[in-house]
Amino acid sequence: MARGWRVAGTSVLVVVLAAGAYATADAYDVVPGAITLAPVPAEAAPFPTAPGALEPADVSPALTALDPAVPLPSSATLQAAVDALAGDTRLGPTVGVVVADQLTGEVLASHLADQGRTPASTAKLVTAVAALGTLSGDLTLDTRVVRGDGDTVVLVGGGDMMLAEGVGDPEAVNGHAGLADLAAQVARALQLEGRTSVRLAFDDSLFSGPALSPQWDPADIRDGYVAPVTALATDVAKMAEGEYPPRYADPSARAAQVFATRLTEAGVTVVGTPTRAAAAAGALELGVVHSATLDKVVHHFLDHSDNTITEVVSRLVAIDAGLPGSFEGASQAVLRAVAAMGADTTGSSLVDASGLGAGSVLTPDLLLDLLQLATDPAHPLLREVATGMPIAGLTGTLIDRYTQSPARGLVRAKTGSLPGVTSLAGTVLDADRRQLLFVVIADQTPAGGQWAPRSTIDAFVSDLAGCGCR
Repeated sequence: MARGWRVAGTSVLVVVLAAGAYATADAYDVVPGAITLAPVPAEAAPFPTAPGALEPADVSPALTALDPAVPLPSSATLQAAVDALAGDTRLGPTVGVVVADQLTGEVLASHLADQGRTPASTAKLVTAVAALGTLSGDLTLDTRVVRGDGDTVVLVGGGDMMLAEGVGDPEAVNGHAGLADLAAQVARALQLEGRTSVRLAFDDSLFSGPALSPQWDPADIRDGYVAPVTALATDVAKMAEGEYPPRYADPSARAAQVFATRLTEAGVTVVGTPTRAAAAAGALELGVVHSATLDKVVHHFLDHSDNTITEVVSRLVAIDAGLPGSFEGASQAVLRAVAAMGADTTGSSLVDASGLGAGSVLTPDLLLDLLQLATDPAHPLLREVATGMPIAGLTGTLIDRYTQSPARGLVRAKTGSLPGVTSLAGTVLDADRRQLLFVVIADQTPAGGQWAPRSTIDAFVSDLAGCGCR
C-alpha cells in the first residue's frame, strides 16, 4: 500500500516538474503557449489611407473634342479649289481628287474620284487597314531557335525583318528584338545539356514565291528602296547606315551568319556555315524573341513609307486568310480584307502591297473609304492607321514639307512618289476645326521631278487648313 502511494506521489511530482519546466520554457518563448516575459508590443499603427482612394480631381483634356456643330465648309468653294487643282499643269493632264467631311462622310468636292490611278505609296493604306482590321494589334512576330537533327539547332524566322544584330531595344520598333538576346537564351539552354558546339540551320519558309517582285524597277532595288522580302532579317537587310542603303541579296542567310557570331560570343562554337533547312513541327524550343507589336509596326511603315515592311505585313494578312504568303497572295488578301470592312474596291487592283511596282491601280474613292474607316470611332482598332500617318512638317515623310505652312501640325497624310506619280491622302483640320479627309493622285506628272507637283498639292491642302469656307 505504501509502495503504491510512493509511486503515485512520484508520478504527481514528475507531472508538476514537467509542467513547471514547460511553463518556464513558455515564459521565455521557447515553446508555444500563452505565458511570456516579453514586453507588451506597442499598439499597431492605424491602417494607412491609400492616396488612390481619394476622389479624383477634375481633369482638363489636352485636346478638346471636335465640335459637330461647327458648320461644314461650302461645297461650292471647295469644288472650285478642286477644279483649279485638277487643271494645274504642274500636276499633268489627269488628276483624281476627293474631299469629304470626316464626321458625316459627306463628299464635299471631287474630280474623277472613281477612276483608277497609280497610287504609289498611298497603297500602303490598304495593307495598314487590312492588317489591323483582321489581325490583333498585339500580335508579335517571333524569331525562334529550335532543336534540329543531331547537333543542329534551327533559327526560325517569323517575319521579323527588323531584328537587331546585337541586343534588342524594347523602346524601338526597328531593332526591338535582338539576336544577342536570342543567342544568350540558346547558350543557357545548351549549357544545361552540357553542349558547347552546334551546327546552325535557318528556316525562312514562312513566306513563299519570289522575294523580289518582277514588277519592281531594278534601279529601285539597286538603290535600296526595297529589300528581298523574307521571314528573317536584321535591320531590314541594310548593308550600311542610312535610309536607302544597298540591301543584302539573301537577308535570311545574312541574319543566320550574324546569329552564328552571337552564339560564338555567348560561348557556343558553331561548326561550319549556316544552311537553309526546315524546322520539324513541334521541335523543342531553345529560345525566342518577340518583335514590336503589329500596331507599332504598322505605324512604322506608314510613317517611314517602308516598302519592305509593308510587304511583310501584307503576307501576314494573306497567311491568316489561308492564302500563300507571296506577292500575289498578299495583294489579293489585303484588298479582300478592306472590301469585307466596307471599302469599295471596284476598279482597284494591286501587284504588290507597297505601291512600288508598276501596275497597281486604286481609285481615290477607295482611299477615301480607308481614311473614313481609320478615323471612325466605331473602328478603334484602326486608330493606329490614322495616327501612324506622317504629320505635316514634323514627322516621317512629311517632315520636310509644310514647314512654312499654317497647315504644319494640322495634316496627317500618307505620301506617294514614283516617277511621274505624286499622291497624298489623309486628314486636315480647317480653320473652324472641322476635320476633312482628302485624296489627291496625279499619275501623269510632267518631267522634272517631285518638287513642282508636291508643292502644288501641299498648297491645296494648306488652303483646306486655312479655309473657313462658308
